[in-house]
Amino acid sequence: MVKRMGQAEWARDLARQLLEEPLPRRWAHTQGVAARAVSLAPILGAEADLLTAAAWLHDIGYSPALVDTGSHALDGARYLRDVQRADGTIARLVAHHTCAEYEAAERGLLDVLNAEFDKERPELVGALTYCDMTTSPDGLPVEAEARLLEIHSRYGPEHLVSRSITKATPCITAAVHAVQAALDAGT
Repeated sequence: MVKRMGQAEWARDLARQLLEEPLPRRWAHTQGVAARAVSLAPILGAEADLLTAAAWLHDIGYSPALVDTGSHALDGARYLRDVQRADGTIARLVAHHTCAEYEAAERGLLDVLNAEFDKERPELVGALTYCDMTTSPDGLPVEAEARLLEIHSRYGPEHLVSRSITKATPCITAAVHAVQAALDAGT
């Protein structure tokens, strides 16, 4: 009898294929984000595997093989939907992770993003945002405030990523605080 691979394992293998060689630092970050997702199992219950899969896949749109619009969230979600025929929830989480609508707006792609991908449940998007924004580029745990500063430092004040992160900061901070509160409450 052949054992079917779970979503998280499939996602890990796909992310490794797309990121490990061309973008080793992005791959390290992705591994850390996935580890964070696994740590949320106590508050996610049956959806832990789903969130872990989305964590593995959240940055695949940076892969040189997938870059199209410049919005890694949109490019990754389109690949998952159109090529991989992935679970719709995973594609929507990738499309909207870490308040992606702010960067999409900066790129003139907000209408496209919202037309192609409905928003996913806020608690799942928030959990993925938490995982992403509490993991350094090297895959290590970090406070969200330090991660926000690192992004600004890496891109510089005038870059559209810095502008979008500035606008997204309240959304990001709220997501991180909500997940931390749920973890602290043990629910």
